[in-house]
Amino acid sequence: MHLFGDVSGKKLLEICCGSGHSLKYHADRNAAELWGVDISHKQIENAEALLKKHGYTARFICSPMEADLDIPVNYFDYVYSIYGIGWTTDLPGTFKKIASYLKKDGVFIFSWHHTLYYCVAWSCSERKNIIERDGLVFTRSYFDESYFRMPVDGSEIVLCNRKISTYINALAQAGFAIEQMVEQTDKETMESTGDISDKAKKAKMLPLSFCIKARKQ
Repeated sequence: MHLFGDVSGKKLLEICCGSGHSLKYHADRNAAELWGVDISHKQIENAEALLKKHGYTARFICSPMEADLDIPVNYFDYVYSIYGIGWTTDLPGTFKKIASYLKKDGVFIFSWHHTLYYCVAWSCSERKNIIERDGLVFTRSYFDESYFRMPVDGSEIVLCNRKISTYINALAQAGFAIEQMVEQTDKETMESTGDISDKAKKAKMLPLSFCIKARKQ
């Protein structure tokens, strides 16, 4: 989506850096300095190994994003998070910490699952022993921001499904001005026909994720 622009010579911090592939992406584009925060020791190890394999280095901190971290203030040109911010247990506090890491006019970019993603599901019926999808129905209220449990790969995760306005208001309170918000499905999916996955069918009817670019004032 070209939200970063030219990162050459820039200092970047990734929140929930995971395996390090996005850090490598920016290293390939001549970023001057890379930092990563993740709660998982294993992911930090994976990220360090990936960057080392390609001749790059980064500074890593293994910690929850909500903690008081040993990160310089007014230092970074960009802070970003790819499907990580939604895990925070303190959204306003996390946004304020991120604002403190950025220089004035620094940019914060993040993506997360769209609120509607967890509110809407397929309604199914069985006809002649064949399960058919009848349509999308609301299974929970858009306004319900309580934590809920969801099975994933034989385990269970706990999430808070925040309204879009909750993210926007928390950004404003932290001193950010929103420059761009993206909530669209890619052209290939929108034009797909025939035998496509349930997720793709859902993506043709509502956004599954959103991305916000904001600037520190």
